[in-house]
Amino acid sequence: MDVDLADVTLHIDEALSAEDIARLEARLRERDGVVSVHFNTEKAHPHLAVIEFVPDKVRPQELLSIVKYLGHHGELVGL
Repeated sequence: MDVDLADVTLHIDEALSAEDIARLEARLRERDGVVSVHFNTEKAHPHLAVIEFVPDKVRPQELLSIVKYLGHHGELVGL
């Protein structure tokens, strides 16, 4: 069975600590339809996350809502 995958980039406005990144990654991965979450941690203050997901199960706006629920501000990039 073939599964269609998509990805979206989220820009997080605030500087994130290692704890913030771990918490965000865990919460995003808990969402049904999320396949992977990757933050660019090579910079001193990572602001970008690339999330691979199954579009039939979750929408990008729902992923952004998780970020906002955890108290961060951000936006979807490239939509």
